[in-house]
Formats: sequence, structure tokens, C-alpha cells
Amino acid sequence: MNIRRVGALALFLAGAAVAAICGDHGTRESLIVSTPWLADHIKDANLVMLAVGEKADYDAEHIAGSQFIEYGSVGVKGETGLALELPPMDKLAEVFSKLGVSNDSRLVVYRLKDSLTPAARIVMTLDAMGLGKNAALLDGSLATWKEEGRATSKDAPVVQPGKLTPCPQSDVIADLNFVKANLHQAGVRILDARDPKVYSGETTRAGMPRGHIQGAGNVHYDSLLDEKTGKLKAVAELQAKFRDAGVKPGDRVVTYCFIGQQASALYLVSRYLGYDTRLYDASWDEWSKHPELPTETTASEKK
Repeated sequence: MNIRRVGALALFLAGAAVAAICGDHGTRESLIVSTPWLADHIKDANLVMLAVGEKADYDAEHIAGSQFIEYGSVGVKGETGLALELPPMDKLAEVFSKLGVSNDSRLVVYRLKDSLTPAARIVMTLDAMGLGKNAALLDGSLATWKEEGRATSKDAPVVQPGKLTPCPQSDVIADLNFVKANLHQAGVRILDARDPKVYSGETTRAGMPRGHIQGAGNVHYDSLLDEKTGKLKAVAELQAKFRDAGVKPGDRVVTYCFIGQQASALYLVSRYLGYDTRLYDASWDEWSKHPELPTETTASEKK
């Protein structure tokens, strides 16, 4: 076999190895991990823990061995003026590889304080990169970890850069045309993750019009966690929320909010419940800029 063929074979085998550990999505068993699970696996060689929140909170105390991820590093302002969009995949690969992430890493994202939506967006970003089946959100926050008497630290770990090759997934982010095409499509349910008062048009964010995408249901992102424990609500309760918002078994779910952050929490939980899910990343920020697109300011009829 000549050298050129050997080199081609090596590249093919390397690509196949990456493909074997890149792609697909998490399941109910993998997307949310408990504090006991993390404690049992905290010494695993391929574990990477990422803390989300304020840097000052991380510096004060964090789960021993975890690293701080700068939320702004995984979101950019869109070229058309949109507030938040995913950066290019090569940029994301650079960000995560510096944190020691490789294609075979087991990733656990956790909240330093009350930061569910940015933490969920980090998990969603990893899913879009093809790392979803190995990425999880910790059930609870740093407070949960501490209440159980588990180890914390003020020291940032020294890590070696990872070897990361993303395989972008086409079934994570939905664009404007996708949402338009599926607006009243049977088997597709669009869900608004914002506060019910915003959804109904009673209030809104400064600079944005009132209302929601015509026909969309509403599952408020802030209703996903138990108020006392800070942990995700029971599966049956979450399923009931989706059902009450008009989601039927087998439906494809599309989540949105103001700019795509709050909807990331709903995206994560929707995947956790087993729904084929997309995140309309441009969300109301884009939809409301198109006066020809249908909106409404009263609760939509259940479908």
C-alpha cells in the first residue's frame, strides 16, 4: 500500500472515530444528573464540570475541580442586529477545547446560583455541536451540593486543552423559515417560554411589541423547577405542563422566547421528556420585526 493510500486510510479512520462519539442527543437518563451521581463520577478522567453564573461567585466557592465558563463566549450578536445567536462552530470548538473538552468528554453544567436559562443554553450549545449525548445539567445548583456537605474549592483547576471536532447538528436550531412553514402544521407545537403575562400581551420587554407567535402555547421556563429544592420538577408534572400547552404525544416541539435564552431551558426539558425539539434561536426578537407575520395578544386555543 503506498504512502498516499495509508494517509487517506488514517484520515478516514480518524474521522470515523470522531463520528462514533459525536452526534445524537441526550436522553432522560443522561440529560439531567443528580448530585450523588456527580459525586460518584467526580474523579472520572473524562469528566469536565462547567460552572455558570457570575465570576465573583465562582471565585468565592465552586464545586472542586470545576471550571468557570464565560457565558458571553458562547453567544454573539447577530449580523442582522439580533441580540443573541450561536457563534460559528470553529469559535465554539476553540472556547470549549480551552476548557479541556474533547469529543469523548462527559460534560456536566451546573448553576452557581439562580441561572437556569444560561446553564441550559450551554447544554443546548453542546447539543448543537454534536456533544449532546455526553452533556448534562446538574439537578440543583451549587447550593444543593453544599447542603449535602460535598467538597467545594476556591481554586481554579489547571487543565490541558482538549481535542475537539464538532459535528454540527441540523435538528437543534430552527430558523424563521422553519417556524413559518410549521406555524399551523399538524404534529408541530410551538411553545413560548416567557412569563404568562408577557405571553398574553399584558406586559413586554422594553423595545419589543406585546404578544406572541400566533397559535403558540405557553410553558413558562420559571415553572420547570421546584421552588423549594431548585431541582427539576417530577416528570409527570412536566409532562402535564406540556400537555396543558397543547403538546400531543409524538409532536415535534419548537421553543422560543425573547432572544433564545429562556427558550433554552424549555428546549432542554423538552428533550428530557423525549420530544423531538428545535430552538427558534432568533425568537420574538426576529419574529416581531416582520409585521407581515401573524401574532396575537390573547392566550391561544389549545390544540
